[in-house]
Parts: sequence; C-alpha cells; structure tokens
Amino acid sequence: MSFSLLWIPATILASLLQTARNLTQRSLTDAIGVVGATQVRFLFGLPFALLFLLLVCIGLARMPPTVGLATLGLTVWGALTQIAATGLMLAAMRERSFAVTTAYTKTEPVQVAIFGALLLGDTLSLGKFIAIAVATAGVVVVSWKPGEKLSRAGLRPAVLGVGSGAFFALSAIGYRAAIQSLPDGNFLIRATTILALGLGLQTLLLTLYMLVANRSALVLSLRNWRRSLTAGFLGAAASQFWFIGFSLTSAANVRTLALIEVPLAQVASRRIFSEGTTWRELLGMAMIVVGVGVLLMLAI
Repeated sequence: MSFSLLWIPATILASLLQTARNLTQRSLTDAIGVVGATQVRFLFGLPFALLFLLLVCIGLARMPPTVGLATLGLTVWGALTQIAATGLMLAAMRERSFAVTTAYTKTEPVQVAIFGALLLGDTLSLGKFIAIAVATAGVVVVSWKPGEKLSRAGLRPAVLGVGSGAFFALSAIGYRAAIQSLPDGNFLIRATTILALGLGLQTLLLTLYMLVANRSALVLSLRNWRRSLTAGFLGAAASQFWFIGFSLTSAANVRTLALIEVPLAQVASRRIFSEGTTWRELLGMAMIVVGVGVLLMLAI
C-alpha cells in the first residue's frame, strides 16, 4: 500500500491543530510572558509525544530506530531553531495584530523552498517555486490591512515576524533531515521518534534556562496547568502530523499546503461574525488556492 499522498491530509490536520495551539499559546503570553508561553508547548507536549511513540511501537511491534550522532545533531538544530521561531512569533504578536504577524511569518514557505534546495537538495522546479511564491504573496494580500504602513515603530515586529518565518523554515529543514537520517523504520516510527527526541531536548534546555533565569514564569506555567496542558497537547499533535508530512515529501510542499489555514480562517470568521469579504481578501484567497492547487498538481 502506497502512503505517498498521506502527507496531504496529515498537513491539513497539522494546520488546524497548529491554529488552535497558537490561539491557546497566545492567550498564555500575557499571563506568563513570552518565554513562559514558548516553553509550555514543549514541557507540556513531551508526555503526549512519548505516549504517541509508545503507541506506535506497540502497534508496529518494534523498538524505535537507533539515533546516531548525525541524527542527534540535526534534531538539536531543528529543536533550537523552533524555540527561536516560536519566541520571535509570540514577541511579534505582542506588538502587532495577529493578522499582520501572520503575514510576516507566512513568508516561511519561500524560505523553506530555498533552504531545502540549498541544504537538502530537495527538487525545486521553476513551476513549484512560482506556485509557492504566489501562495505566499496571497497570504500577505489577505492579512495586510489597508493603510498600515511600515514605520520605524513597525520595523521591530516586521523583523521579528520575518525572522520567525526564517527560523521556522530552518527548523522544518532540520527535522526533515533528521527523519531522513534514521537508519531504518517506516515513515510513522521515524517521524514519531524525532518528535519525541526533539521535544525532549527542547524541554530539557528551556526548563534548565528558566530555572536559572526565569523561575517565576516556570511556576506560572505550572499554576496555569489546564491551559498549558491544552497548548502542550495541541502542539504535540500538530507536530506529529507535521513530521509525518516531512517524512513523506519535501518541507516546501508541506509548508505551502499549510497556507490553506489562512483562507479557511477568513471564511470561518466571516460566517461567525456575518461580515462581508473585501475584494482584496478574495484576491488573496484566490492566489493561495491557485498556488496550493498548482503545487499539488506538480507534487502528485
């Protein structure tokens, strides 16, 4: 049985779970700070990642594949860049609206495509690159509000947002390379092994840092354990599906398809609040749909 197209539903599920996690994490930022909210997705997500790995091992009746030094190094790369990306994203959200920050961070697919071609040798045809660029530009058109200009005051969140997208791109590349470097196992156990290893490393590093530099935020995250646990579960579940996608196709394909969350969120918002849709938003959503559609035709 071929699982080559399983990355498509896996990516869609990951996008939906990540949107829910971002909203939960964002609500925690005011209560426990940027570092505390960043740490929550890792500390409270690790138990779920270990549970996922246990279930996969039982289901496949085998142990996880051996993790060598090369795999460990690549996972550390993915873990550290993901920590930086999450912190920069939450910091940007504190200074600008969710929509504008989304426009900045969603430059990630173009950066993933470039980094993937340069560092992993992922195939990047001209058609794929154009599809990725069109879909990414569509996000900017949808998210950017008329009249908003990039002043000196707006430069900092812009740098934070685009920087977050760059680190998310590097993280995706690192994790995909780590999954590919495992010596054996099918796509599911490879993805789940790297998820558990990555979250374990992130939890260790951030917990040690917070014990030394920001113990109060760690205590506050434990006191807000209900919301923290929800963010941890959503983060672990989203990452599980992201990693399944990375194990089956290029990171650029996965991250570009993930842009469908933008028009879906716009449509849901309009239905809930009974608001009209502007021509600019319709144009942006059309660009995203066209870009993703072309990418899928080329990928399939």
